[in-house]
Amino acid sequence: MSHDLHRQQLTEFLKGCRARLSPTRMGLPDQGRRRTPGLRREDVAALAGVSVTWYTWLEQARDIKVSAEVLDRISATLHMSSEERDYLFALVQKRAPPHAPPADGPLSPALQRMLDAITVPAIVKTARWDVIGWNAPTKCFRDWGQFPAQRRNLLRVLLVEDALYPKDPDGYRNMARRVLSKFRVDYSQYCDDPAFDELIEELERDCPIFRELWNAPEVMNRSEAVAYHPHGGGMWFEHTSYVPEGSPTLRLVIFVPHDADTAAKLRALKGN
Repeated sequence: MSHDLHRQQLTEFLKGCRARLSPTRMGLPDQGRRRTPGLRREDVAALAGVSVTWYTWLEQARDIKVSAEVLDRISATLHMSSEERDYLFALVQKRAPPHAPPADGPLSPALQRMLDAITVPAIVKTARWDVIGWNAPTKCFRDWGQFPAQRRNLLRVLLVEDALYPKDPDGYRNMARRVLSKFRVDYSQYCDDPAFDELIEELERDCPIFRELWNAPEVMNRSEAVAYHPHGGGMWFEHTSYVPEGSPTLRLVIFVPHDADTAAKLRALKGN
């Protein structure tokens, strides 16, 4: 996109967001007939706590410095959706916006249907690693339905509640190092979220391996790995994760048998 087209796109986008909002809905007094529908620039500036001149320059796509905090105030003032907020950041800062705190909520029916159609184990987890969806094949090595909703956290289950791992101390330690190197990255993107802090405080209290390894320097921003599951006589799975469209804080994790022996065991367990 050329510079002129980019400026025009930002201008028209902000003007369109203003035009769709009723002044009375925003609690503004009706000051008589307006030349254009919706909010005026003066209205947006007052509601967002910026000067009229500054907002005018923003809407004109002038070369000004714009902080993420101010852009968030503008997007909130104009009642933008999460997709519109992302679009505004892309137009103004030419990069993705800071991560918003992950929203809690049930899995969408469409995503659950997709999960059910996958023939190998698969789960959906939040940025905090709370498991909010799973399919039937997952029961071959862990039945998430047997966990109370408030205990369905993958990190907690792996480190604290999965009784089979301590039978293999070396494997348990290697697994803990690997998952914590990924969890550190996820935490760094939402370190202002109290729910993350509550989970970390709980693990520091209840889990010796967490206390030992949490402050290690290893980080890994990839979910592809080969992992051993001691369930079902021992199985090796290759797993990777995907971001469902429209749900940037969720991850769909799919577990694929890594060898023929695991594939055969999985088929046998699914047949029982």
